[in-house]
Amino acid sequence: MHENKLGARKSIVGVDEAGRGPLAGPVVAAAVVLGEGYPQGLDDSKKLSAKRRATLDEQIRASCIWGLGVVDSHEIDQINILQATMRAMTLAVCELVEKLGQEPEAVLIDGNLSPHGRCDEWRWPDAKPIIGGDALEPAISAASIIAKEWRDRLMCEAAEAHPHYGWERNKGYGTIEHMQALRTHGPTPLHRQSFAPVAQLTLL
Repeated sequence: MHENKLGARKSIVGVDEAGRGPLAGPVVAAAVVLGEGYPQGLDDSKKLSAKRRATLDEQIRASCIWGLGVVDSHEIDQINILQATMRAMTLAVCELVEKLGQEPEAVLIDGNLSPHGRCDEWRWPDAKPIIGGDALEPAISAASIIAKEWRDRLMCEAAEAHPHYGWERNKGYGTIEHMQALRTHGPTPLHRQSFAPVAQLTLL
């Protein structure tokens, strides 16, 4: 396991995203360098209860250095979801490094792909993708928690403006409730028009 105390050695950045699969809303990425007082019990955000995840999110943001990248549905439609995810990760790491005031020793990314060669602004060619990293590397776990909680909050806020779709419950994923609302009310500006279930409805 990597040293995680800031100042003890150069920093290890963990990166993860939330929201690649939904039919509506942004894709959100977070980048985290763990601070000395980072919370214990970090894990893949999907394995944590909502209550535990919310508590850890607050503790991580209070004790660690973190950056965020948000790419909205309009840009997702313009550049596709893979490119949008790579861009969100790039924005998150750029913001983190600016806060950190130094280049990181390593950048660890959940999954099997890196933005290197896929996003022009990405400048860390040695970034290491790790399959299942959100359950293996605490810095990636922390990033997964921040990304999911941040995106969930955005979707709950969006649900207030667009109450028919149940986003406060489904967070934009294609649940039965969401699909029925799409058929009844049609897509909103926050829907991803390039995603097949939405695109098919606009052709009806």
